[in-house]
Amino acid sequence: MAVKFDQTSAGHYQLDVRGYSCPHPQLYTKKALQKMSNGEVLTLIFDNPSSGESIMAMCENEDNELFEREDKDGSFIWKIRKGS
Repeated sequence: MAVKFDQTSAGHYQLDVRGYSCPHPQLYTKKALQKMSNGEVLTLIFDNPSSGESIMAMCENEDNELFEREDKDGSFIWKIRKGS
């Protein structure tokens, strides 16, 4: 299993951390957001339910907007807009 971080279009990125347990999804999400510019959007895909709370808290603390959440076939697909 390998972390996949790709630019999908201008200002849009995707991070796939399925198969990883806490705290790895949060750490990889933080690193991905640090590489992005303000206002850009990250689609995060993960499958560890306990990671959700720590990712939400990180977004709130770092002024990133979690604006869409979807559960699909055992995976969570969240969209995060990078804040300031």
